[in-house]
Amino acid sequence: MRKTSPAAVSSAAVLAFCVVTALATASASGAAEQPAPTPSLLDVTNAGPLTLPSATSVRSVVLAPGVTQTSLVLGRTDADDVWTVHVNQPLTADGPYGSATAALGAKARADQVAGALRAKGFDPRVERVLIPAFADRPAGTLGWTVRIGRYADQGAASAVLARVKAAGFAGDTRYTAQDGTDADALQRVFVLRVDFKRFTGRLASDFGPNIDVHEKLPDLAAAAGALAGVNAQWFADKASLGLYVKDGRLLSAATQGRSGVRITGGGRTFDVDTYTTRITVAAGGSTREVDGINRIPGEIWNCGGVGGDLPTQHPQHDVRCTDDSEIVRFTPEWSTPPTGAGAEVVLDRNDRVTAVHRTRGAKPPAGGSTLQAIGESADWLLAHARTGARLGIAQRVLDGAGHQVPLTPDTTIVQTGPTLIRDGRIAVNALADGIIRQGADQTFTYNWVVRGNPRTMLGIDAQGRLLLAVVDGRRAEWSSGLGVADAAKLMKDLGAREALNLDGGGSSVMVTAPAGIVNRPSDATGPRYLGNVLLLESAKTGG
Repeated sequence: MRKTSPAAVSSAAVLAFCVVTALATASASGAAEQPAPTPSLLDVTNAGPLTLPSATSVRSVVLAPGVTQTSLVLGRTDADDVWTVHVNQPLTADGPYGSATAALGAKARADQVAGALRAKGFDPRVERVLIPAFADRPAGTLGWTVRIGRYADQGAASAVLARVKAAGFAGDTRYTAQDGTDADALQRVFVLRVDFKRFTGRLASDFGPNIDVHEKLPDLAAAAGALAGVNAQWFADKASLGLYVKDGRLLSAATQGRSGVRITGGGRTFDVDTYTTRITVAAGGSTREVDGINRIPGEIWNCGGVGGDLPTQHPQHDVRCTDDSEIVRFTPEWSTPPTGAGAEVVLDRNDRVTAVHRTRGAKPPAGGSTLQAIGESADWLLAHARTGARLGIAQRVLDGAGHQVPLTPDTTIVQTGPTLIRDGRIAVNALADGIIRQGADQTFTYNWVVRGNPRTMLGIDAQGRLLLAVVDGRRAEWSSGLGVADAAKLMKDLGAREALNLDGGGSSVMVTAPAGIVNRPSDATGPRYLGNVLLLESAKTGG
């Protein structure tokens, strides 16, 4: 939780150990060449500079002994990077073209749309989209797209798109460098590398004044007096999505089986794994499953829930599953629980019932909680919970091997996914993590998994050093972004032996105390309000 009295980092202290170096040629923007680094200085502070053979520009800043922030430019813009008109396809053979939403489809459907475009005087092309191999899914054809033209700028493509729409079709303009097929596409990569043999601080997770009151990373980092930070977990409807444990407190239930990172050892030890939760409540001689913690009852974003959710209990990223009979626990970290029909009990710090309500919306007492129920679960709660009775609430977090994870004050877990690297090998658990969409429409899989997007990633290298990486995207001629497979390759190239994907897109942001925001978030409005973040805190601010 954000501290109420922000601790400031001394500018003089930061400047005392900040060293700016340029390790290669100037960036593609044409900045003047910088002096070469002093290798001995970087060797002493961080066991050698961080770079990649493919980098055209590398610039590093030493933030503290053992901590560097490195900005790299990879790839380049070339003649293959053009704008095109991307025409949507209907989900059925007789579906209307004007309201079609599928970015790709089966070959027969793509040919059908292309034929209709030719009849209107356009010259479309049909292109095959391949999906790379993942640890639990082979490579193959994902679908086929329909496109028109190759244009030097977005304006020219937009003019043709207007004609396409006037002819009764739907679509958008796309920059081909973002298709995820060009290994040499221009990328801007920002990396924090932390050697805990030299750095005496820790990695911590934080959020705003309440878990449902979101704030921007620069504000959270400044309030905590943090040395640096990145965005962390998915969020929707004010809730964190997936398992979130902060300092031993279970604040959000797992998206069952998705990947996450466990932070222990005073914020200096990290374990990438998959996680599930098992939460039950016993009352009046009967036991019931608790479906979630600190989220709206009946709505399960990213799916992966328990107890008969529809359309699936399997993780499905960016899908809202539903359940008309649920029990959800609210802790004091949530500021204003949702109101509505159903049932609710108020519990003290010993899980003893202090009140039973036939509507929902009471704020949890300090140290206590509430249980909100809807549908048939509300009937169960009213039938079994009695004022003055103590409920038996059991909360268990399990790792990928099924072992229970002790929720000690030294334990923080942030669940996101998918995994990228395990035991030094690229190992993306795409199906298990729910980033491959179920069903015939593979638009999400294409747009989110295959195509380039802004990404934020966490890794641990063979020396035990922490890697926090942000890749900009969705910015033509600045940075194309990465598909998931290429994000895994990047983390391997950076030396990660364990790595996972964090929230990305417009949420991807990195800050440092000396520079503020170091990347370019993709939203036109700038950095987003975030559910929670990861902060690198020095020893004097991390206590």
